[in-house]
Amino acid sequence: MTLRVHNTLSGETEEFVPEDPDDVRLYYCGLTTSDPPHLGHARSWVHVDVMSRWLRFSGYDVHHVENLTDVNEKIVARVGRDGDDENEVAEHYIGEILDSMRALNLERTEVRPRVSEHIPEIIDLVETLVETGHAYESNGSVYFDVTTFEEYGTLSNQRLESIEEQGDPEERSEKRHPADFALWKAGGVDADAIADHRGRDHPGTPAHPEGQTWESPWGEGRPGWHIECSAMSMAHLGETLDIHVGGRDLVFPHHENEIAQSEAATGHTFANYWLHCALFEMDEEKMSSSLGNFVTVTDAVAEYGADALRLFMVSGTYNSRQTYSEEAIDEAVERWGRLSRCYDDAVAALDGVDAHTKVEDGDLRAACDAVAADFEAAMNDDFNTREALSALSDLVSAVNVHLAERDAYDYRGLKSAVETFETYGGGVLGFSFGGEAGGDVTLTEDLVELVLDLREDAREAGEYERADRLRDELEALDVTVEDTDNGPTYRL
Repeated sequence: MTLRVHNTLSGETEEFVPEDPDDVRLYYCGLTTSDPPHLGHARSWVHVDVMSRWLRFSGYDVHHVENLTDVNEKIVARVGRDGDDENEVAEHYIGEILDSMRALNLERTEVRPRVSEHIPEIIDLVETLVETGHAYESNGSVYFDVTTFEEYGTLSNQRLESIEEQGDPEERSEKRHPADFALWKAGGVDADAIADHRGRDHPGTPAHPEGQTWESPWGEGRPGWHIECSAMSMAHLGETLDIHVGGRDLVFPHHENEIAQSEAATGHTFANYWLHCALFEMDEEKMSSSLGNFVTVTDAVAEYGADALRLFMVSGTYNSRQTYSEEAIDEAVERWGRLSRCYDDAVAALDGVDAHTKVEDGDLRAACDAVAADFEAAMNDDFNTREALSALSDLVSAVNVHLAERDAYDYRGLKSAVETFETYGGGVLGFSFGGEAGGDVTLTEDLVELVLDLREDAREAGEYERADRLRDELEALDVTVEDTDNGPTYRL
């Protein structure tokens, strides 16, 4: 089947045809490095990671770029609390972002460009827009003239005359049209802008509140927000991207402005397919650092584990709204437990003495084929991870039936099932099946069995609170205990 994607630009679901039949150029608008990454960020990260994995599975060489916005008034607002200057604050949060990416088992992007490293490219792009008549200088700032770009408003489906003023109110007198937007801002960050983003726990006024500035043909200043992504994406992926991904809240003005400035400068289509991730909500509001209604990636991974979180994220499609709740996360933990246990049980049976070459279970083998077909059809349907995950659940049922109803196992059927889990669940959805414990595994198992023996002694003596406490301690150490008719079993 051919991959089809929902393109925000056309409003239609279209067949995906890259510019180069062998390569895909994928750009994702990354984070502003001013706050800890939270589950709202993680949801988009995971979905873009799965998109990249699926494109590679489909045979493409994927050039995946995600930027880090390390020049922004929100970062300057954290100076004095999280660092002594804008760069130090940005470095602090970049560290947290990278740690969170690794914790979630995200594949590394090809490059991670930072705004601060691409100021020359930004200035060159602004100069081109000025020279071609699409931008103008005013009091040391440079603005894009939206009236020079006929397609302005196409992505967000707006008419130019209905678009409200963009930018800070004090820019009104400097602009020719209210919808014109800043490409370069004269001087440093305005004190009022910093105050708007400072939290109540800020210790005081920083020594250099205006942030970094750079020399330009129009004087000392800083880049506008929108021009940054255009310059960075084109620097690493060329003038035309195959897929541009971002949050739905960025359609306007950020992505609309990216299109205008990029295509005005190059004369070429900026991105052929625009994919937008739906909002991740908490208490019926968008999960947001500015609203303070968020759960950090670090806390969530520590409590639930990366695999359960990934399963939670992909249980909905990238462009459908999803709501955070303890109940939903707990359900994802249970679903991941069933999935990972089934994989472990299949591996144990496959590698055990009861798996036989001449035993054949037609139902299990047919299930493996059906799951592969259903999974691939789902992913080719606009990266439908919800249906893809459902296909894996069907395989769990088939494997569990096979193991429960037979004394002799189908070696080839189980091998196919294990490889299906690993190929689609591991390789595409990014789950970590069969993770090995660190350190001396033999010693770890001996110690766990010793604790379980003590727990059984406590239960037999009627000391149920002590027995429960021992189980809770094991669970806290990522040892999952399951009581069966034949005694307790455990997984590391």
